[in-house]
Amino acid sequence: MDTEAQHVERDRSSQPAEDTPEGEEDRSRSSLRSRSVLSRGIDAAAAWLPGGRVTLALLSCLALLLAFTVLVMQPFQIPSGSMESTLRVGDRVLVNKLAYRFGAEPKRGDVVVFDGDGYFGEADYIKRVVGVGGDHVVCCDSRGRIEVNGQPVDERSLLYAGDAPSEVPFDIEVPDGTLFLLGDHRSDSRDSRELMGAPGGGFLPLDHVIGKAEWVAWPTGHWRSLARPDVYARVPAPGGSHG
Repeated sequence: MDTEAQHVERDRSSQPAEDTPEGEEDRSRSSLRSRSVLSRGIDAAAAWLPGGRVTLALLSCLALLLAFTVLVMQPFQIPSGSMESTLRVGDRVLVNKLAYRFGAEPKRGDVVVFDGDGYFGEADYIKRVVGVGGDHVVCCDSRGRIEVNGQPVDERSLLYAGDAPSEVPFDIEVPDGTLFLLGDHRSDSRDSRELMGAPGGGFLPLDHVIGKAEWVAWPTGHWRSLARPDVYARVPAPGGSHG
């Protein structure tokens, strides 16, 4: 019995390896041809450029950086003091252009960059979202605070030193699909309050929002994230639930 078992094992191990299936060989050849064509294309492009492959690599990096800037994260330089002291003139912020894609929308307290054409002016602006569609925004309560859906918002940690939440009283409802926007330097900000009598009523359509300002990137001494303040996170939605 032992001898027979050993014979079977020897026969099994001595069998020649199965041939590679024809389909796998075809795929391998196709892959090699594709890599060869790609390699020849890279060599041809490098030969055409001064500096060869080094220049080609640098141009590829620049193209990727440009695509990233256009599609994902765009730098924005602060042009005025309307968002002081949160953002100072000359600060550069990184704007997440995907933050409000795929169904997401700005939230109260977010700092957003938007195209003001037709509503605020022919330029890009940066402001804080104070009200979203359906919100009832009032200024001010008996203690001088803005109220959103009946909830007082204590903005003292955000506002420019010495500023009141607003010197202009208002009582508005934000239309669906729009935003009510204010600068943190309320005494030096042209925002939704000033435009309430203009076409559009000072409200910005959502499709004019470029993205969410998420980081102060420059100068290095100002580097920080622009997190959504808790005072806005506690504001209830128009229906009563918190948002």
